[in-house]
Amino acid sequence: MIHSEESVAAELDRVQQPPVADSAPPVLAVFTVDVAEGSSGTYAERVRHVLSAALRLACTAEFDDRDLPVDEFPDWFKSVCSPNGEELKQFARNGCAAYRDRSGGQPWSLQNWIYRFDPDDDSRAWEFWDAIPVGPAQVRVWVDSWGEPFFGSLELLWLLYTAGALHIDGPEIRKAAVWASEVGDR
Repeated sequence: MIHSEESVAAELDRVQQPPVADSAPPVLAVFTVDVAEGSSGTYAERVRHVLSAALRLACTAEFDDRDLPVDEFPDWFKSVCSPNGEELKQFARNGCAAYRDRSGGQPWSLQNWIYRFDPDDDSRAWEFWDAIPVGPAQVRVWVDSWGEPFFGSLELLWLLYTAGALHIDGPEIRKAAVWASEVGDR
């Protein structure tokens, strides 16, 4: 799926400021995340921080096979994406292990992960919609998958796990009204 400059900018807006209830497409995909440590609000902020950095690059950087700047990414995410990962936060270390258990895949390098946000790359089959704490240790992460129930989301799972997820269910396709009802509880 190709992401336009406009869609990436709109996605960045949703990361920085949660969208209004009537702005959603008819259906969204949802991941239900059980948070390992800390509050669900802190977890949602970690996810938003990393996505903000990636989407700002997607709006401004030239993706031309060179390393992109990583200054805006939080240290914990840079560490978990590093081959030596020396000073990993416990939540990131646990999340990395949980990601491996679920996907069978290896950790992502930061540059490889960032390149999934290249607007001209068709490998990222989702756009962030919202992250809503729904309990002291649970967050629902909503994405627009263009109504597809099965879509590539390993880069998203990497972020969700390493941000402190203990367990993730989904994705599940739900009517946008379900998301809108949760927004009303914010």
